[in-house]
Amino acid sequence: MIKHHIDCTDCKNTDCLIKKHCNDPGIEPYLARKVSIPARKGQSVIIEGAPIHGLYFMFSGRIKVLTTGINGREQILRFAREGEMLGQRGFSTHQYSPIGATAMQDSIVCNFPVEMMKEMLMSLPKLSYDFISFYAEELHRSETKVRMFAHMTVREKVIDALLYINRKFGQRKNYISMQLSRKEIADFAGTTEEQVIRYLSALKKEELITLSGKRIGIPDINLLKKEIAEHHYFIQS
Repeated sequence: MIKHHIDCTDCKNTDCLIKKHCNDPGIEPYLARKVSIPARKGQSVIIEGAPIHGLYFMFSGRIKVLTTGINGREQILRFAREGEMLGQRGFSTHQYSPIGATAMQDSIVCNFPVEMMKEMLMSLPKLSYDFISFYAEELHRSETKVRMFAHMTVREKVIDALLYINRKFGQRKNYISMQLSRKEIADFAGTTEEQVIRYLSALKKEELITLSGKRIGIPDINLLKKEIAEHHYFIQS
C-alpha cells in the first residue's frame, strides 16, 4: 500500500478532530510523523481480527465500518465520510481489531500509530478532552441505537436507515448522493435484502420515496420522519 504525507494545515475537513487541534502548541512533531494511505474501492482499510495499527482519520472518500455477525453475515455498523475517525472501537482496549472497514469508493485515510496516538493524548490536554467527549457521545449513540432498535418494526428500521444515509451523504439531483445496494441497506438496518426490497417498493407506492435503479430519493424528509416519530430517535451521522 502506497503511503504519502498530507499536511493537516492544508486539510479542509474542519470536523476532523485532529484538524481542530492542528495549531495547538506541541502537536507539530506528531503531525509530521503521521502517514496518509490511499485505498481503492473495495479495499480493506481495517481488517477485522487483524492487529491494530492505530487510529485513522478520513481525508476523502466513503468507507463502511462493519463486523461479522451470526453465521458469518456482514453487519454494517456505520458509514464514514471526510473528517470522521476509524478504528476507535479497538483503540487502547484490544490487540486485534473488533471491526473492519472497507472503502466504498476511492478514499484516503490518515493514520496515527497506537503509540504515537497515546503520546499525543498524554501530552496534549485539549486534544485529550475532545477525545473523551467524542467517546462519551459515541457511547450514548450506541446505547440509544440498541434500545430503540429493540422496539422498531422492520419497516421502521428501513426508514430510519434511509434517513441516516440521507443525513450522512446528502442529496444530488433529488437522489441520495451515495448509491448503496439493497444488501448494504439491509446489512445496516439489521434485516434481509428481500425485506428491504419489499419495503422500498411499499414506500414508493405511498410516495414517501422515489426510486430509479439503485438511486433512492426522499421528496419530503419531514414526511418520512413522521413514520418513526413515535420513537423520538434518529441515528445521528
